Amino acid sequence: MSTLPPNGSAGVALIEKYFDEFTQLQRQQYEQLEPLYREWNEKINVISRKDIDALYEKHVLHSLSIAANFSFAKGTSILDLGTGGGFPGLPLAIYFPTVHFHLVDSIAKKLKVVQAIADALGLQNLTVQHTRAEEIKQRQFDYVVSRAVAPLGDLWRWSKHLIRTRSAVPGNSAPTGLICLKGGDLALEIQQSGTRPHMVDIHTMFAEEFFREKYLLFVER
Repeated sequence: MSTLPPNGSAGVALIEKYFDEFTQLQRQQYEQLEPLYREWNEKINVISRKDIDALYEKHVLHSLSIAANFSFAKGTSILDLGTGGGFPGLPLAIYFPTVHFHLVDSIAKKLKVVQAIADALGLQNLTVQHTRAEEIKQRQFDYVVSRAVAPLGDLWRWSKHLIRTRSAVPGNSAPTGLICLKGGDLALEIQQSGTRPHMVDIHTMFAEEFFREKYLLFVER
């Protein structure tokens, strides 16, 4: 359990241990996440009660581990598959204001919260859609991101057809592909997936105990 007091300023201080190039607007947007999620969580539960006090550690910073490993160029398009309460897509949309994020989920009420928070923050680079990945037709993205939604093999099967074989814009730090956040012993899951992901131990970047056995996996398209 996080020992941080539940307020946006303390949460941003945690993020700024690892990221130090925020504009004034970005900092304000990150600060506003805390009161906005608290307000909406009282109406529609998108974050567990025990985790809301650790919003910045367990959700925002965890999402930003992607930003610590990837640089996305202006005009890049990213699909957040099974976004739930907006993670990792919403914190990433703040971090990368010139990248477009399309957040999808099969549960409409969660997307209502995500859209309301995005509107309150003034995010112009985020859209939501109530759908499943397999129902998205005639549309492709440079990357698909996901957090603990399903086994890697399922994620790859659902997302492969949605990922361009080559990015539509120059300047990205990695080839197109699937980026997912997972935890625990992944050896069997990776073996069964039939993929060969590049794996990063998040705890080597973020010292908090929560990030032990948390990993970032990248499967190149």
